[in-house]
Amino acid sequence: MIYTYEDSVKLFGTKYYLKKAVKDGQIYQQEKGIYSDKKYVPALAIIAQKYPNAVFTMNSAFYYYNLTDRIPEKYYLATDRNAAKIPDKRVVQIFERSDLLQLGVVSMDREGCSINIYSKERLLVELIRHKSKVPFDLYKEVLLNFRDIIYDMDIQAVQEYAYEVPKSSMILQTLQLEVL
Repeated sequence: MIYTYEDSVKLFGTKYYLKKAVKDGQIYQQEKGIYSDKKYVPALAIIAQKYPNAVFTMNSAFYYYNLTDRIPEKYYLATDRNAAKIPDKRVVQIFERSDLLQLGVVSMDREGCSINIYSKERLLVELIRHKSKVPFDLYKEVLLNFRDIIYDMDIQAVQEYAYEVPKSSMILQTLQLEVL
């Protein structure tokens, strides 16, 4: 289990007892402000705990849904447009409008932790929406994999998401030409 600093202090009573527990090996400090009852914790779990309001998107989400076999070098997180910049070098932060951030968010169990991630339907819209920012070969690979699963997806949800985000007409046109 992963704990924040505040949770860890509550668990052990005081800051002094927390430091003593770390020294005695009862709890492990993974990085500043993040503690765990296990010695080794996946980086994904730490990132999910550190940024609970962020949503995994783009390259990270493509990989987690097996739409690509490329392991992303960084974690791609969508945050509120007004959120502070994430200083973590392991994270690529994508700022999203407040009204769109939670649109299509689902929970996924990955590497023993629960993460917030966009649904496949929302990811398809994000792929097309950010087409110019994605390397061409990755775009084609993910798009071809979406074509293979398109009939298992909720097309109406894809269209609803497309109408909500900017560039709606371009997204819908690209859906017709390249996916369906």
